[in-house]
Amino acid sequence: MLRVRDLTVGIELVSVKGDTGTMISDISFDSRRVGPGTLFVAVRGTKSDGHDFIPAAVSSGASAIICETLPGDMAEGVCWIQTGNSARALGLVASEFFGNPSSSLRLTGVTGTNGKTTIATLLYRMFSKLGYKCGLFSTVCNYIVNKELPATHTTPDPVELNRTLAAMVEAGCDYAFMEVSSHAVDQFRIEGLKFAGGIFTNLTHDHLDYHKTFENYLNAKKAFFDSLPAPAFALVNNDDRNGRVMIQNCRASKYTFSTRAVADFRCTVLEQDFSGMALRIEGQDVWTRFVGDYNASNLLAVYSAALLLGAGKEEVLRILSELRSVPGRLELVEGPGEISCLVDYAHTPDALQNVISTINRIRPGDRQLITVVGAGGDRDRTKRPLMAAITAEGSTKVILTSDNPRTENPEMILDDMEAGITPDVRRKVLRITSRREAIKTAVMLAVPGDVVLVAGKGHENYQEINGVKHHFDDREELRAALLLKNNM
Repeated sequence: MLRVRDLTVGIELVSVKGDTGTMISDISFDSRRVGPGTLFVAVRGTKSDGHDFIPAAVSSGASAIICETLPGDMAEGVCWIQTGNSARALGLVASEFFGNPSSSLRLTGVTGTNGKTTIATLLYRMFSKLGYKCGLFSTVCNYIVNKELPATHTTPDPVELNRTLAAMVEAGCDYAFMEVSSHAVDQFRIEGLKFAGGIFTNLTHDHLDYHKTFENYLNAKKAFFDSLPAPAFALVNNDDRNGRVMIQNCRASKYTFSTRAVADFRCTVLEQDFSGMALRIEGQDVWTRFVGDYNASNLLAVYSAALLLGAGKEEVLRILSELRSVPGRLELVEGPGEISCLVDYAHTPDALQNVISTINRIRPGDRQLITVVGAGGDRDRTKRPLMAAITAEGSTKVILTSDNPRTENPEMILDDMEAGITPDVRRKVLRITSRREAIKTAVMLAVPGDVVLVAGKGHENYQEINGVKHHFDDREELRAALLLKNNM
């Protein structure tokens, strides 16, 4: 337990009413989780305003309230803290409440549009193989050493984030690796955390439904690097024109990596097929179980960060050759027959371009690439026609289908996608709303030697329709379709 005055060190104090010596046993920004001794932080969200739930929090026994606007009726016996930014205050208070756990770890954040999950996960695996206890926050799954925790957001809320970091410290973790989303930066979820390093992958068209403009999206990413302390490192992709922008005002030590340009860390792709690729990293040749130029960039980021975190070059290269792909990232799905079936999480125009280009460089020219693709509902609509256009341009056949429609009508999502299909490629595009039927059709259209790519959902094992998650796994559907085809 801590006193209010101890928890609020560092936050902007506009006014204070009540006893700051009040002892706090818990913190929450959800009024449903408030009990006696709780500090409730009223945060203005995208869908609701925590200030509307202050009376409910007080009724449930909240001992202190942090808010931006004080209510007209302030209950006696409650400590009232007015601040200029409740979201920022929540991050600082949560970090303080859990003992500033990020200061006891070497925490590395990975941000960018694509590649975050792969880089963060591979760094977690790398340092685990180096003999360290590690933690991971990722889109796919969170880990405390070997204990798996479900991931509901790319970057958790500040309370859950610091609670988990504290559990990592308790478990003896030396390192932690975290995907840092643009939403997390914009919503101050990482406020109060101490990072040992930050990695920038790339910046392409995504999340404009939230950020509204590309400039806002870029600035959210850049704010992460602006906040890095001087002892940290900032590692950016020099192949992306925004890499240098990220570190313009950065106090941390700056490093670059590249597969195409001059940089502090360099690598080139020597050869590749669906089983892997040979890379030359800093003059050393290494065989990896990954494919694609974008994965070469991801692996180079892992290599570079590992060295900046103090690992030895020879050990890092050895482990790099042992690492396997992250689930749902250009994952080869095995089944009967001679069709190469791949599942990938690509759900942005740039990610689709990268995956399709990679497959086309590997597949024989006389074989087909049949791509199944959709777009998520309640998300950036402007990317939908672009995704369809890129897929149609690079594939032999395309099946447009439902992804996670969420609360949108899937037919309207497909209408948006079809708007990107030009008359010259329309002949090779099918529209099948049922994702199961779309995957089955793609497999049935394939002949031995062809490649079937199912894009968009990757590792996800559900389909969200009208707010309800139904079990659905692209990999399971591909195996079932392959088995059905083989038995026909």
